[in-house]
Amino acid sequence: MTIRQRVALKFKDEIQFLKGWKRDRTAVGAITPTSVATATKMASVVLPNSGLPVLELGPGTGVITKAILARGVEPRKLISVEYSHDFYRHLRKEFPSVDVRCGDAFALDLTLGAQRDTLFDCVISAIPLLHLPPEKRRELVRDLLDRVPVGRPVVQITYGLLSPVVALPAGYEVRHLAFMMRNIPPAQLWVYSKSGSRHV
Repeated sequence: MTIRQRVALKFKDEIQFLKGWKRDRTAVGAITPTSVATATKMASVVLPNSGLPVLELGPGTGVITKAILARGVEPRKLISVEYSHDFYRHLRKEFPSVDVRCGDAFALDLTLGAQRDTLFDCVISAIPLLHLPPEKRRELVRDLLDRVPVGRPVVQITYGLLSPVVALPAGYEVRHLAFMMRNIPPAQLWVYSKSGSRHV
């Protein structure tokens, strides 16, 4: 791909992003699309040979989707859940082989339908959490961790200094993955997981 083609694709993503941001600023957590460097770092946790599908939440224009596919995940093994109808239509066009769903990450059983009991290799999330109550954030992370094997991650991007999810019960873990300066605005990446000693 030439430099001109790469610039054209980036410009196309940014125009699509701005259209979505203008229509629903609370559902879009950033002011520009996630950088390629950040998307690549988030996708680095994926184990493409695990045999399990990957769940992506809040794909937006598809920058992270591309990084997950570049990691070696087959398109049919990726389920991407997008809340915005505009982004959803864009993603369906850009990634026709990916299982893109228009739905709510906070109602995943409904959004996933027949795949509600699917076990995923990991979850890659770009859902804006900071405007939500802390308890709702914790409930989401606990729900997501019940959908991945013990020890596998839920990766969350955020634009605050601290983890958006705190005070998790015993058996749940949170660790800092990276601080991404090459992102506008700079982003923090957090990883949530559970251990075999998790208490219910």
